[in-house]
This record gives sequence, C-alpha cells and structure tokens, in this order.
Amino acid sequence: MTQTFRTIRNSLKDLQMDSSKPFVFHASFSSLGEVQGGPETLLGALLTVSDAVLSPAFTYKTLLVPETGPENNGLVYGGDDDANQMAEFFRLDMPVDPAIGILAETLRKHPKSDDRSSHPILSFTGMNVGPALESQSLQEPLAPIEWLYRQNGYVLLIGADHTANTSIHYAEKLAGRKQFTRWALTSSGVVECPGFPGCSKGFNQAEPVLRDLTREVAIGKARVRSLPIRPMVEKVIEVLREDPFALLCEDRECEQCNAVRNAVTASLNSTALEL
Repeated sequence: MTQTFRTIRNSLKDLQMDSSKPFVFHASFSSLGEVQGGPETLLGALLTVSDAVLSPAFTYKTLLVPETGPENNGLVYGGDDDANQMAEFFRLDMPVDPAIGILAETLRKHPKSDDRSSHPILSFTGMNVGPALESQSLQEPLAPIEWLYRQNGYVLLIGADHTANTSIHYAEKLAGRKQFTRWALTSSGVVECPGFPGCSKGFNQAEPVLRDLTREVAIGKARVRSLPIRPMVEKVIEVLREDPFALLCEDRECEQCNAVRNAVTASLNSTALEL
C-alpha cells in the first residue's frame, strides 16, 4: 500500500505525542515502502506532530586519524593514510552522511530549516530549534540532545532501532561512561573533537527496559516508535549504574567497547584497592 501524507499523519496521531514539545527523529525512509511524494511527504507529516523538529546531520567524511593520540581512545592510530587523503573539509552546506538517512538531509535543505550547527562531525539540523543548535560546541557535541531533554521532548524512531538512538549516548555521558576524542578536517585546519560518543551496536539491549515508555505504530512496512526523552534517559542511566558493562556490543574486536571495558575495569580495580 502506498503511503500518503494523510495516512502517515493519521498513524502518527496514534503515538499521542504532545504537540507543544520538540522531538528528534532517526529515520530509515526506505523502510516505509512506497511513499507518495517521497521524503518531503514524510517530513510534512512529521511537522503536524510538532513544528519543533531536530535531527542529527552528521558528516563522517571529515574524520581524520592521527599518527598518535590519547591512550585507550577506541581507535587504532596511523596506518589510515588512504582514508585521511579522502577526508573532506567540513562545510555548513555539506550533505548529511547517507548513514543518517535521506530524511535528515531533506530537513536540512527545507526552506524553513534552521540550517545546522557547526560541529565538524556531529552537527544537528532542525526547524524551530535554534537554541538547540546554538547550544552545541566542540566540547559539548551532545548539547542539542541535552536541550531536548530539558524541554521534555521526544525521541522518534522511524523504521530505525535503538542503535540509531543518539539520546542513549547522552544517557551514557550522564552516567559517566567513557567518551572519546576524534579529529576533523576544517577550513581552519585539523580540529580536536572531545566528548565523542562510542559504539551503539549494543543499544537494542535497552529495548525491554524501555518498553513501558514506548508507543508504537506501523506505517507501511516500518515500525515507528516514540519515547519521552527524559524518562528514557533516566532509565538508561539506571541500567548503566547497575551494570557498567551494559549496552556494550558483542564484537570482541570493537575498539570503542573494549576501551569502555578497560576504563570500567580500571575504575573498579582502583575502588577495590581503596577499600
């Protein structure tokens, strides 16, 4: 069945999101199947939920890997000359990385968009969320999510699962989980980007804990879920404080998750010595 503006809008109403609150979306547009009018139709329907919309607008093409750097940083230094040579200078009009999805790029290019924030890797875009975009800095890349949290907004997953849920990274930060440093190519030179979040491949482990907070509808072939961000973040923090190794991925070669394990183990050993 082809999805239209009306069918999408009507389905979104069943999520019962407060229209006075902003939301961040993570979307796999292709998961909906055929949509009359393309991603512009989906974005138009989303704007009937709330006119304050936020999305990641990440640009991984700007990433550089140096020869050396901090220890236990979830990164193998050097030996990546080919990737470094292909890195692009960050520009405010740079397209959103395809991994983030075409809907984010559609929002960025919308005539009423607030453009995007200026982080050279982890920028955000949106509409009527200027304070969120302005809050971001190199030191605080997740500040737009913090703004959403303070506004008691929502997370909307459209055909995407929790591995795309950037707000779980914010919960990790609040819980004290190790953050990383990355580097980006800009017109001002190579810029160090601290506070970089880690691997998200294990985030679906949070789904059972978050089920009671989740409202869900089907739109076409897509599973669409909404969660209020504040209780969602607080539940994830509880999980991480009960088990500091929770939500890490199962890939034993994952450099980021191994770096978190190393940091947690070192902290536990230090605490044991103090006792």
